[in-house]
Amino acid sequence: MAQDSQYDQSSVVSEELDALSCDLLGSALDALAAGVEICVITSVEDAAGTRVTNSFSEDGIEACLDEAHNYIAALTSEKAVRPDKLGSPVRYAMVYEGAVDLGNDGYKDALILEFAEKGQRAFSAYVLWQGFGAGEAFQWCDPEPAGEVDSLL
Repeated sequence: MAQDSQYDQSSVVSEELDALSCDLLGSALDALAAGVEICVITSVEDAAGTRVTNSFSEDGIEACLDEAHNYIAALTSEKAVRPDKLGSPVRYAMVYEGAVDLGNDGYKDALILEFAEKGQRAFSAYVLWQGFGAGEAFQWCDPEPAGEVDSLL
């Protein structure tokens, strides 16, 4: 069978990155349902599958985003001191609270997800949600694409 030479491998999401992103997103949705505010949470994984998750919440959202971006970028340095036997990161996901402009419906609460794998393009998505602290009554929608972002790897 002939292969399409236009096919772009850099936009394929691996099973490992999908699992990392879904796990992080699921944890964030669970936290919101339980009434726990999140600011920025990152999860980084190396080639051996060692995963380290961190949260950033001591400052405002912009400062936390900057800190999280810098943290992930610093882990890629050969001289980086990495936690918990983490090797050089090959994939990451980051989730944070935000809002999405839905036009006539105005801004709606959303979790924003950024994710990437080394050597691949980086993407973002959002998940609309409502019912902070509502437990079983908490509601969310399926993730929607939000475009390409700069990779931190």
